[in-house]
Amino acid sequence: MIRDLLRLLGPEHRSRLYAYFAWVAAYGVLQGIATVLLVPVFEALLAGDTAAAVRGIGAVAVAVLLTCVAHYVQAMRGFAVAIIVLTTMHERMGDHVATLPLGWFTGEKIGRLSRTATSGTMMVAGLFAHLLTPTVVGAVTPATIAVAMLAYDWRLGLAVLVCTPLLFLAFRAGARLVGRGDELDDAAAVAAGNRVVEFARTQRVLRAFGRGVDGYAPLDAALEHQRRAGRRSLWYAVLGMVLGGVSVQVVFTALLVVGVLLAVSGQLAVGTAIALIALAARFTGPLAEVGDYAGTLRMARNDLRRLTSILDERALPEAADPAPLPEPGAVELDGVSFGYETGRPVLRDVDLRIPPRTMTALVGSSGSGKTTVTRLIARFWDTDAGVVRVGGADVRDQPTEQLMDQLALVFQDVYLFDDTLEANIRVGRPGASEAEVRAAARLAGVEEIVDRLPRGWDTRVGEGGTSLSGGERQRVSVARALVKNAPIVLLDEATAALDPENERYLTDALRALAERSTLLVIAHRLPTVVAADRIVVLDGGGVAEQGTHAELLAAGGRYARFWDSRTRARGWRLTGADAVRR
Repeated sequence: MIRDLLRLLGPEHRSRLYAYFAWVAAYGVLQGIATVLLVPVFEALLAGDTAAAVRGIGAVAVAVLLTCVAHYVQAMRGFAVAIIVLTTMHERMGDHVATLPLGWFTGEKIGRLSRTATSGTMMVAGLFAHLLTPTVVGAVTPATIAVAMLAYDWRLGLAVLVCTPLLFLAFRAGARLVGRGDELDDAAAVAAGNRVVEFARTQRVLRAFGRGVDGYAPLDAALEHQRRAGRRSLWYAVLGMVLGGVSVQVVFTALLVVGVLLAVSGQLAVGTAIALIALAARFTGPLAEVGDYAGTLRMARNDLRRLTSILDERALPEAADPAPLPEPGAVELDGVSFGYETGRPVLRDVDLRIPPRTMTALVGSSGSGKTTVTRLIARFWDTDAGVVRVGGADVRDQPTEQLMDQLALVFQDVYLFDDTLEANIRVGRPGASEAEVRAAARLAGVEEIVDRLPRGWDTRVGEGGTSLSGGERQRVSVARALVKNAPIVLLDEATAALDPENERYLTDALRALAERSTLLVIAHRLPTVVAADRIVVLDGGGVAEQGTHAELLAAGGRYARFWDSRTRARGWRLTGADAVRR
């Protein structure tokens, strides 16, 4: 656990953690000493030695004063460390998550990240503010008392030493029960949270098929599982707390019996026996608190482990210095093979070269690896084998900033931020002038959208761009690419679902981009394919054919069949039932 805390805080705050633990330990020792010093006071009072009792009370007062000082200092240091966790944890997690490959962001892990970043960080902050101090003090103070009891009477001290391992095992078992229940409850909560998000995101589909009226079966099942997990977690917690509490009472009873037997047999003075029995009660009191906190501490430990497990996820290796770019605007895949977490290879030994300031179209059936090619170029993942070069340099040798400065990406699924149109275009290049933003917007057809909006450029588009149509969002995405003015532009099926008006704007933008950038376009629309300088056909994870439109038609291969099927589809039209019968 200490290792996880050090990992969480980072080396810059390590000394703060050590200082906090030192003061907590000092507080526990001083509290134990103050308690032990009461024994000679009690003995002196029973013996009628008032002077010795007064001296003893003076010693107790000094110990209490030092205990109060230690208590204040450790509390302030604990709150300071808790504030560090709250103020830096989200930033550290965000910085680290931004370095992870996109393959890490599965639905389950996104749900885990969301829960950990909210309740998890609060639990860990509470660990410093409320849990560690009573737990450490609850162990250190009885340890101090146990040493003192050995000095007063070795037999009663030996009884304490014998009981200590039993208490440790009981507390550990109780904490495991509580921790097990917490793990069950947490896993069920994450699954239910994922289903809630899924239910919200798929409302259009569910309502279109009438599935939202009677509930959503996967969500209902997840909620029912969470309810059962919560009940089991509660039972685990109760059993864990009962086990800890009962063990403390058994130990105190055993110490009481030993003390009484020693007093009755005359081996221990009655006054000393009474004082030591009171000391035994003080020994078990803090341990009872440890038993109460052990389960909660285990839950916090689980959250701490989840936090550090995210920070321990392996980031994509990042080059320290910019790499020389001998061929700006060029893209090359050299013997590239790659597969996702499913284990099935998507690309196999792919060789592809795209010269600068040319337009290349990628075509192929669904699942042939077209989108994967663009993702590897942008280094969303690293290849399993082979090399991807951008600008003539291996993408792994380029810092992320250098690589992304060369690329502009336009995908079919466009996400717009809940901000103004202008702000969403400036995502491409925040430092662009107003004239550059307006020029990109005009070329991409965004100005026509602005004229129809109630507040023009200052209109907020809503989360995800919900106030705009799909084609309008695509225009904003193209305007981003235009204003970035990158030497390489990747378009992933950007024209697949556009109406003629939006396609016209996008075609004009492609012409403008082709004049100054290297274009790699994943497209199914025939005009876009024909306009390419070179066409690459992917099939079965490899390059099946490549060449110009005329060359590939003449070859009579896969591209020719693709062209023939698309050409026939363009002649389809809807007819009435009478026409069909005729």
